[in-house]
Amino acid sequence: MTQPPATFRSGLISALPIAMGYLPIAFSFGIAATRAGLTEAEAVMLSVVIFAGAAQFLALALITSGAPLILSAFTLVAMNLRHLLYGPALLKAAGQAASTRRAWAWAFALTDEVFGASLGAIARGRRFSEPFMLGLGFGAYGSWVLGTALGALAGGGALQDWPALDAGLGFMLPALFLSLLLSILTRAQLPPIAVAAAVCVAASLWWSSTAGILLGMLAGALTGLVGRVRA
Repeated sequence: MTQPPATFRSGLISALPIAMGYLPIAFSFGIAATRAGLTEAEAVMLSVVIFAGAAQFLALALITSGAPLILSAFTLVAMNLRHLLYGPALLKAAGQAASTRRAWAWAFALTDEVFGASLGAIARGRRFSEPFMLGLGFGAYGSWVLGTALGALAGGGALQDWPALDAGLGFMLPALFLSLLLSILTRAQLPPIAVAAAVCVAASLWWSSTAGILLGMLAGALTGLVGRVRA
């Protein structure tokens, strides 16, 4: 089957599933941020500057839980270090002919979901294209900022009468990432995922959820590194 041209417009179209997932999640983040005491402008600025959904929710949780500043900062940095690998991994999958002239722009939008969608498009035979990446990233970024603004304007009490909906929106981000992960999952990736999950659960029960997230990420990364060295 012939793939459509990898243009900016086709990138926007490919971003629609991500945008449909991002809008309600970002709406929930905007509500959570104002509920935690941030102003509407501060909540939107977090999404404009950081644009890292899971890390933004984690930052709010750390702030409201009174976690130590050093541990919170180290956890957030460690959580987002994976983004440094997304660009090289994507270019490796795209091949040596991939252009990087506008990498400074589209690389900013390489969230988990955008990265997964990009790899999926390449796996389906679409050639790497910077206009496509810009459209894909712009669609995802725009929907996240828009959703945050709508949630912040709605206010911290917007979902108080809908607890089930509030809980469901909180689960949409990991559910969206899990669906994209399953679409590109290979057998070699199972051990790091299993180790990360086991360490995260054990450390959360034994110590704290913050330590569980941090140790789970480190354990999974080390397992993957050991497996790659042995291979």
